Amino acid sequence: MIYHSLGRTTVQVSEICLGCLPFGSTTEPKEACSIIDRSIDAGVNFFDTANAYGCGRSEEVTGAALKANGKRAKIVLATKVHWRMADDDPNAAGNSRRHIIEQCEASLQRLQTDYIDLYQIHRPQSDTPIDETLRALDDLIRAGKVRYIGCSTFAAWQVVESLWVAKELGLNRFVCEQPPYNLLDRRIERELLPMAQTYGFAVIPWSPIGGGLLTGKYRRDKMPKTGRFADVSALPPEIARRLTPGLFDLVDKLDPIAAEKGCTLAQLALAWVVGRRGVTSPIIGPRTMEQFEENLSALEVVLTDEDLAQIDELVPPGSMISPFYEADFGPHVHRCL
Repeated sequence: MIYHSLGRTTVQVSEICLGCLPFGSTTEPKEACSIIDRSIDAGVNFFDTANAYGCGRSEEVTGAALKANGKRAKIVLATKVHWRMADDDPNAAGNSRRHIIEQCEASLQRLQTDYIDLYQIHRPQSDTPIDETLRALDDLIRAGKVRYIGCSTFAAWQVVESLWVAKELGLNRFVCEQPPYNLLDRRIERELLPMAQTYGFAVIPWSPIGGGLLTGKYRRDKMPKTGRFADVSALPPEIARRLTPGLFDLVDKLDPIAAEKGCTLAQLALAWVVGRRGVTSPIIGPRTMEQFEENLSALEVVLTDEDLAQIDELVPPGSMISPFYEADFGPHVHRCL
């Protein structure tokens, strides 16, 4: 396992991050614990969850597993705040000071820990001043409850704005950004990745295999009866729109490359993200041990300059086939994931 610095910090994180979204929902706690133990044995020391994952259930399962194996101190544990957590409370959402402080306390309890290594703002919110958000996060750091802070799915200009505000007010700054990045959506190459490299930001991409769309499971003439995209009508609109004709074309054209490398399509997609300049640690989200082992083996896939050039012909740098950046639906929507 290779380790990288988390942005400008000297904290070292594994080259892949274990995403805990499925734990406690599509993945039963017993199997989740097994995946967590196996990942630690494999050298993964970076875990990512959120309060909205299963309405807190992911944090509970992750926290219980780390308490059971006694390895919390070895883990860089990240969680997030933003989405609505209760329908009957108008303040139970967003990036306000009230919501951040309240949800940090709740996450600490669910995770059964005294501190969060990386606390992230899950989405930007235009109607909450960034200085209010940063002041709340800075207070949590000063109180010893949070060690570093980051953001997720912010535009490059929003990240730079946060840096300016932090400097003006003498507050702790974000150290990382968590954007969507995969072979279907390369738009962060236009501004976000250059910005991150300029200002020393870690980049920890979510959905490196396109939420399963780059596994080869979904084909134009053969859609599965089960799976996330089996019933598109039941999906939120920002997710359903990812199922584009171009997606099916790309999957078909990537098949020969994966076959030549002797790997699965998912491993090819993940290996591509892992190897991108400026990427710190892509977030994998295995639902089963089998999926985790497949993801782990992607680290052994070596892509040559010829492979990368061929991929660039299929998906030009900075281009997009399926949209992964979401519109601003706002935290008012009930979004336990």
